[in-house]
Amino acid sequence: MKQFETVIGLEVHVELATKTKIFCSCSTAFGGAPNSHTCPVCTGMPGSLPVLNKKVVEYAVAVGLATNCTITQNCKFDRKNYFYPDNPQNYQISQLYLPICRNGAVEIETPDGGKKTVGIHEIHMEEDAGKLVHDDWGENSLVDFNRSGVPLIEIVSEPDMRSADEVIAYLEKLRMTIQYLGASDCKLQEGSMRADVNISVREVGAKEFGTRTEMKNLNSFKAIARAIEAETERQIDLIEAGKEVVQETRRWDDAKEYSYAMRSKEDAQDYRYFPEPDLVPIVISDEWMEEIRSKQPELRDEKKARYIEEYQLPEYDANILTGNKHLADLFEQTTEICHAPKKVSNWLMGETMRLMKEADMEAEQLHFSPENLAKLIGLTEQKAINNSVAKEVFQHIFAEDIDPEAYVEEHGLKTVADDGQLRGTIEKIVADNPQSVEDYRAGKKKAIGFLVGQTMKATQGKADPGMVNRILTELLEQ
Repeated sequence: MKQFETVIGLEVHVELATKTKIFCSCSTAFGGAPNSHTCPVCTGMPGSLPVLNKKVVEYAVAVGLATNCTITQNCKFDRKNYFYPDNPQNYQISQLYLPICRNGAVEIETPDGGKKTVGIHEIHMEEDAGKLVHDDWGENSLVDFNRSGVPLIEIVSEPDMRSADEVIAYLEKLRMTIQYLGASDCKLQEGSMRADVNISVREVGAKEFGTRTEMKNLNSFKAIARAIEAETERQIDLIEAGKEVVQETRRWDDAKEYSYAMRSKEDAQDYRYFPEPDLVPIVISDEWMEEIRSKQPELRDEKKARYIEEYQLPEYDANILTGNKHLADLFEQTTEICHAPKKVSNWLMGETMRLMKEADMEAEQLHFSPENLAKLIGLTEQKAINNSVAKEVFQHIFAEDIDPEAYVEEHGLKTVADDGQLRGTIEKIVADNPQSVEDYRAGKKKAIGFLVGQTMKATQGKADPGMVNRILTELLEQ
C-alpha cells in the first residue's frame, strides 16, 4: 500500500497595530458602524492619492528582523489587479517584485520534542480589502469598507511543514513573536491574524511536489488543524481512485467540517502586477534599520530562558508565564515589588487562571494591578492572613482590583495568632467534643481534623492552621 506525506506552506495575513490605515488617516479600530471609518482614499474614489504610513514600514521591518529575514532596503509597492465587490479600487496595493523582507526562518518545536526550522520565503506589506456581509435570509450582500486599507503584512512560508501539529507550532511561534513586538494583537477571532493553507500530498520518498490546493476561511487553530486533515484525506482519496487533484482555492466550512471549491488558483501573471505609480519607492537607511533593531524587545524564547535562570522557576512555570506577553509583564512587575517569583507564579498560574477560565477571559482583559497582588503575597508571607482568606481576598482583587490591606482591615480578616485567645477557643472545643478526643487518644489520629474544622469555624476561618494544629496536638496528648 502506498504511503503518502503532506506538504504544507502558509500565507499568514497579519493586521498591524497602527492607529490609522496604511495610506490614509482613517481609524483602524475594530468594530464601529459599517462604513464609518472611511474616506475617499480607502473607498477608492477617483483622484484620491495614497500616502504611506511610516509606522507600517517600522512594524514590517521589526517582524522581519525577529524572523531572521534579510531586509530589502530599497523596495516599492505594486498594483495587484482584480475585481471583487469588497475591493473598492479594483486593485490592491501590495508588493510582488521587491518585498520588504526575504529569506527568513523560525525554529519550532515538533510534537516529539525535537526542533525544526521553517523557512520564510518573504514578508510583504499590503492593504486589506473591505468585508462582505451576507444576508442570511435573502440573496443580498452588503459591503463594509471599514477594514479597507487596514495595513497588513503577509508572511509567506516555504513548504516545509508536514503535519497539522507543525503548522500550529509555526503559527503559535509567529503569533507570540508578533505580539511580543507589539506589531499586532493577532486575534484570529477578530480577523487580525488569518492563515491561508497551501496543501499537497506526494508519495513518501518522491522529490516532486503534488498539485496544491489553497484552503481559506480559517479563523481558529482548531479549524486549521481540521481543514488540513480533511484536505489531506480528500487528496489521497482522489489519487488512490486514479483521479487528479485540481489546483484551486477551496473554502472551509468548519461547522460541517467540509470544503468546497471557490475558484481555480491564480498565479501572479493573472493579476497583471505593475509598479504602483502613485507611491514613491521606500528607502530604509542603515540608521533607520539600526534604530528599529535597537528597539526590539526581549522575545519569548529569551524571556523563558531568563525566567529559569534569573528567577529559578521550573521550566513548566516559565513556559506558561511567557505564553502570553500580558501575563509575563504582570509576573515581572509583581516580582519586582515583592521579590517572591515562585509565589507570584503560583498565584498567576493557579487562582488567576482558574478565575479567567470561569469568566471566559483572555489574559489581556486582566485589570488588577501588580501592586495589589504583591500586597496580598506580603500579607500571606507575614502570616497576617491564612491561605483560605487570601483566596477570598484575591477574588475581589481579580474582579475589582481592591487594596488587600485595606480590605482585610475593614472586614476583620486578620489571622487570630494570639496564642492565649486561640488556646481558650480550642480548649472549649476540646471540652465540647469528648468523642473526638477519645477517638484521637485511642489511635484514630484523623479525628484531629474534625477539631481543626470546628476551630476554623469558631474563628471564622481566621486562625493560623499551623498554630491550631500545634495547640490541639499539645492538648490532646496531655
